[in-house]
Amino acid sequence: MTIFYVIGGIIAFFLVSGIKIVRPTSRGLIETLGKYSQFALPGFHWVIPGIQKIYIVNTTEQMVNAEPQVIITNDNLNATVDAQVYFKIRTDEENVKNSQYNVNDYRWQIVNLARTTLRNIIGTMTLKSANSERGRINNDLHRTLKDETNTWGIEIMRTELKEIDPPKDVQETMNKVVKAENEKIAAIDFATAAETQADGFKRAEIKKAEGIKQAKILEAEGEAQAIKLVNESAELYFKGNALLLRKIQAVENSLKNNAKIVLPSDAELVNVIGDMAGVLPVIRETKGKAS
Repeated sequence: MTIFYVIGGIIAFFLVSGIKIVRPTSRGLIETLGKYSQFALPGFHWVIPGIQKIYIVNTTEQMVNAEPQVIITNDNLNATVDAQVYFKIRTDEENVKNSQYNVNDYRWQIVNLARTTLRNIIGTMTLKSANSERGRINNDLHRTLKDETNTWGIEIMRTELKEIDPPKDVQETMNKVVKAENEKIAAIDFATAAETQADGFKRAEIKKAEGIKQAKILEAEGEAQAIKLVNESAELYFKGNALLLRKIQAVENSLKNNAKIVLPSDAELVNVIGDMAGVLPVIRETKGKAS
């Protein structure tokens, strides 16, 4: 009986050890005695222990860091460059096999290929153009990696240039240049605003002067029109007595402007006004004394 238990335990261990589960994010390659024999899709699989072996391959998007490196630019400056590469293994059987059988270590080789490509690209550019043309560098790096890894069964999703740092002294100089340029722009903007404000004040004063001028013109025209109407009325209603009308107006204006009139002690006020207006004084009738 003991022998049966031992044999049963060995068989159970043999069966359990051959169970393999492939997750949905992976694919498997089953080899029999060192030779590829079967492609394992997500799910349950059983392999013969000691004879078969399964290699699980991750097919989700992955990222490798190209690690910072110093690159000499075309203007002989040392720039510290770092980049990241995002990729994934294609999920079909042929490409999964290529990722394992056509390249030794695709992650390590992607890093070195990216570093070499960056040196080739940035080495032909000045530091200023490299900083201003990051999009072009990313595109060139992506295209080169995509072409070179075409037989590795992987797809280069995108590349990201993390940083291009110049030497410290160059960075300080560049910061000073940028600061001076910003101050220059700010000074120009301030001068433009002041000029615009002064121009606005000038236009406002011109408008004000034009308004005063127009008001005086209208006032003069109104006075001329009034004089014309007075003359016409005088001719119409006081025909032959225009001079008398002007005398009356002169008396009225004199009295209105608080003019002082010196009267003789024995003069009658009504007669003086009459003389000033060009009319005869009013003669009051005197009553005869009672007899």
